[in-house]
Amino acid sequence: MTKHLVARANILVLGVLLALLALVGTATWERMNAARDAREWSRHSYEVLTTMKDLAIALRDAERGQRGYLLTGKDDYLRPYDTARDRISLLQGELRKLTADNPAQEKRLRSLGPTIQHKLEELAQTVQARRDGGFEAALRIVDTDAGRGFMRAAEGTLSEMLADEQALLASRHTDSDARAAWVRWLVIAGSGLAILTLIVAAKLLNDAWSRSFKSEIAQRALVLRLRTTLDSLSQGVAVFGADGKLKHWNGCFQALLDLPKAMVRPGAAYAAFAEHTSEPGRPALESEEQVQHGSRDAAETITYEGTRADGHHLEIRRTPMPDGGFVLTISDMTKRAQAEAVLREAQKMQAIGQLTGGIAHDFNNLLQVILGNLEFVRAKLEGDVKLQTRIERATWAAQRGATLTGQLLAFARKQPLAPAAIDIAATMPDLIPLMRRTLGEHIDVRYVETAGLWPAMADPAQLESAVLNLALNARDAMSGGGRLTIELGNKVLDDAYARAHAEVIPGDYAMVAVSDTGHGMTPEVVARVFEPFFTTKPDGKGTGLGLAMVFGFVKQSGGHVKIYSEPGQGTTVKIYLPRALGMVRVTGQRSVSPIELPRGSATVLVVEDEPAVREIACAILGDLGYRVLEASDGEDGLRVFGANAASIDLLLTDVILPGEVRGRELAERILAMRPEVKVVFMSGYTENSIVHHGRLDEGVNLIGKPFKREQLAVKVAEVLGFATTIQDQTGKVFDLRSGRGS
Repeated sequence: MTKHLVARANILVLGVLLALLALVGTATWERMNAARDAREWSRHSYEVLTTMKDLAIALRDAERGQRGYLLTGKDDYLRPYDTARDRISLLQGELRKLTADNPAQEKRLRSLGPTIQHKLEELAQTVQARRDGGFEAALRIVDTDAGRGFMRAAEGTLSEMLADEQALLASRHTDSDARAAWVRWLVIAGSGLAILTLIVAAKLLNDAWSRSFKSEIAQRALVLRLRTTLDSLSQGVAVFGADGKLKHWNGCFQALLDLPKAMVRPGAAYAAFAEHTSEPGRPALESEEQVQHGSRDAAETITYEGTRADGHHLEIRRTPMPDGGFVLTISDMTKRAQAEAVLREAQKMQAIGQLTGGIAHDFNNLLQVILGNLEFVRAKLEGDVKLQTRIERATWAAQRGATLTGQLLAFARKQPLAPAAIDIAATMPDLIPLMRRTLGEHIDVRYVETAGLWPAMADPAQLESAVLNLALNARDAMSGGGRLTIELGNKVLDDAYARAHAEVIPGDYAMVAVSDTGHGMTPEVVARVFEPFFTTKPDGKGTGLGLAMVFGFVKQSGGHVKIYSEPGQGTTVKIYLPRALGMVRVTGQRSVSPIELPRGSATVLVVEDEPAVREIACAILGDLGYRVLEASDGEDGLRVFGANAASIDLLLTDVILPGEVRGRELAERILAMRPEVKVVFMSGYTENSIVHHGRLDEGVNLIGKPFKREQLAVKVAEVLGFATTIQDQTGKVFDLRSGRGS
C-alpha cells in the first residue's frame, strides 16, 4: 500500500511540474512571438524613416542639380537632377506601401504628392527656360519664389511625417523593450522552473534508481539465500520448465543421480536425463511420456524409488508447478533404511530380551539346583567310578543348558559384562594351544600380531568365549582340513565408514580377525548369520546361537563386527573393540578343578526366593565350613540381619527378589548399618539394578547362575579375603586376586 501511495505522489508532483512547464512555455512562446512582432514593426518604422529621408535627400539633390545647370549651363549638372527625379517617383511609391497601415501618414503622403509634383514641374520649367532662353529667362522663374514655397511645403510635410514616425518608433521601442523584459523574466522564470523541475526529476530518478538498486540488492541477496539454501540441501533438487528444459538445480541432484557434469546445464532436456538413468545400475527416472501423462491427469506429487549400483536407495518425487513445469526431488534414503534396519534389530533384541529375561531366571535356578546337587553328590561319591561317570554326564548336560542360556542372553545383550582395559596381545597367544587341541590336527592354526597393538575395552572372559566360538564355526566350515588365522591389529573407523554403517561410532578400535579357508557363504546366508537360531548345519549339529552370542557381546561392548565371505573363498570375521585408555589389566586362566577348595568360618547370610536354590547354596557353604543364615526375600533378610547384625560377615543375595526390597536395595540397607559387610550377588538374569548399559557396576561382585561348587567357594573366599591362592591337580598355583598362575 505504501509503495502505491508513493508512486501516486510522484506522478502527481510530476504532473504539476509538467503543467507549470507547459504554462511557462506557452507564455514564453507568446512573449517571444510578440517580441518578434515588435522587432518587425521597429524595422518597418526604420524603413519608413529611411525612405522619408531618402525622399527629402532626392528633392534636394534634384534642386542642387537644377541650380548647377542654371549657373553653368552644362548638361553634366543635370545628371544628379535626372537621377533624383527618377528616385523621387520610386521613393514615393515605396513610401505609400510602407505607410499603408498608417492613415495619418497616408493623408500626409497624399498632400505631399502634389507638392512634390509642383516642385518637380518648377524645376523642369527652369531647366527648360535655361536651355531655351538662357540664364535670365530661368532666373525670372526662380525669382518668383514658387519653387521655394513648394520645397518648404514638401520639407514641412516630410518633417511631420518623420516626427510622427519617430514617435511611433519610440513607442514601438518602448513596447519592444517591455516585451523583451517580459520575455527575459519569463525565460529566467522558465529556466528556474526548468532547473527546479530537473532537480526534482533528478531526485525522483535518483530515488527511483536507489529503490531499484536496493531492490536489486535485495533480490540478489534473496537469490543468493535461495541458492545457498538449495545447495545446502542434502536432497537433490532440479526445476524443469513447461518445455521440459532444465532451469535450476543443486549439486546433490547431479551427485545422487551420478550424472556427468557436462549433461547438467541450463536448457538440458529432461528426456536426456531419463535416457541416461535408464542404463543398468542407475535409479531410473520416469520417461518423458509418463511425465507428460502425469502432468495432464492431475497436479499431484508422484513418488517412486530407485537403487544405484552402489546400493544407495533413492526416493524420487516429481511435483508439478502451476506453469506446467515440475520439480524433481531426489532423497538418499540409505541412512533411513539403515536406521530402520537398526530399529528392527533393536525391536528384535527387545523382543528376545523380554523372552530371555522371562525364562532365564527360572531356567538358571533350575539348572543351579541340578548342578549344585550333582556336584554335592559327586563330592560324596568319590570312590564309585560308574556313578561319578553318570554324574559327570548329567553335569555336562546341565552346563550345556547353562551355556545355551548364556549365549541367548549374550545375543539379547542382557549378560552382565565386566569390561576392563586388556592387552589382547598378551592374552590371545594363550588361546592358540587350546585351539590347536580343540580344532584337531587337520586345522592349521596361525597367529598374526601387529606391533604396538592398542589395549581393548572388553570383558576378557567373553572375548575368549567369542573367539573360541568363531574358531569352532571355522572348524565346521573346513571339514576336510584347512587354515585358521587369528590376526590382531589397530584400526581407525572414520566418518566415511560410520556413514555407511549406521551403528558404528567413529574412532580407534582394536581388531581381532578370525579367518578360515572353508567353503564360505553366499550373500543371502551372510545377511542372516547373526540371527539367533539360524544355522546352516544339519539338524542337531548346531543351535544357531554361536555367532549370535558373538554379535551380542561385541555390540554390548560398544564395538562393531563385520563378516566377509564368498562361496569357495572362506570367511573372515572381524571384531572391532573400542580402544582402552586406562591401565591394562593382566588376565590369566584359573583352575577349574582345584584339589582343595578354600574353606572358611565366617557367617554368611543367604537370601534367595527359590527354596531349592537356597537349599543347595546353603549346603555348599555349610559343607565348606561357613556358618549359614538364610532368608526367602528382602524383608526376611532384613529381619534376619537385624537379629544377627554383629556376626554376619557376608551377604549372598539374589538380585531379583519378590516384594518391595530387591537384592540391590537389601545390600544398600545392610551396608548402611554395617559398612564392613561384604556382598556377593547371584543371578541368572540381572535386570538393571547392578548392570547399567550392559556393564557391571563398579565394585559389584557377581556370580552367575548356575554356578559350580568350586566357583561359589572361590568367589566367597576371594571376597572375604580368606584365601588368595588355589592349586590344581598339576600343582600349579593360581592367585585369586590377580588371576595369574605360577
